[in-house]
Amino acid sequence: MVARAVDGLLAAGVTSVVVVCPVDGEAAMAQALGDRPVVVVPGADDRVGSVAAALPVLPDDVDVVLVHDAARCLCPATVVRAVVDAVRAGHVAVVPAMAVADTLKRTADGGRVVATVDRAGLAAVQTPQGFAPATLRAAHARAQDLRVAGVTIPATDDAGLVEDLGEAVVTVPGDPRAFKITTPLDLAMAEALVVAGPA
Repeated sequence: MVARAVDGLLAAGVTSVVVVCPVDGEAAMAQALGDRPVVVVPGADDRVGSVAAALPVLPDDVDVVLVHDAARCLCPATVVRAVVDAVRAGHVAVVPAMAVADTLKRTADGGRVVATVDRAGLAAVQTPQGFAPATLRAAHARAQDLRVAGVTIPATDDAGLVEDLGEAVVTVPGDPRAFKITTPLDLAMAEALVVAGPA
C-alpha cells in the first residue's frame, strides 16, 4: 500500500516524497520501496508526531507540502493535482472532501439514538491534504507546545491543527477511490479496483 501510494504521488508530479515508518522499520520500508526516489524516516506514536518527524527533511524550496495516508493508496492523480493547484492559488490549507451520503445518528450509552444529525454541509475528508509549508510548520509547532503543556490535541488530522491556528481550510472535490483501507472488506474492494484497472 505504501509503494502504491508513493507511485500515485509520483505519477501526479510530486517531486519529493518523505515516507514515515515505524521506529526501527526504516530498513524494511526502504527495501519494500525499492529504487523509488524517497526519503524514509522513523515516525512517532501518533499521526501528529509522525508528520512532525518528516517536516525537517523536506527540501528548502518546497512550495506545497502534502500529507497523505498510505491507507488511501488508490487516490487518483487528479485529486493530488487539484490539492496542489489550490495551495499554489493562495490557500494555506486544502483538503479533498466528499459530501456525506449516509444518514447520521448521534448515540448515547448502550447505542441508544439521541438525535439525527443534519448532514447538510457535512463532508468526509480524504488525503492528501495540502499546505503552505510555513502554515503547516506553525501548526505543528503549536501542537508541540500544547503537548509539552500537557494539553490534549483534539485534531485528528493536519487540517485540524491548522484550524486550531485560526487559518482557513478549503476543500476540493475528493474521489470515491481515495477511500481509506482499514478493514478486510476495504482491502478486498481495493484489490478488485486494482484488478479492474483504471476507471
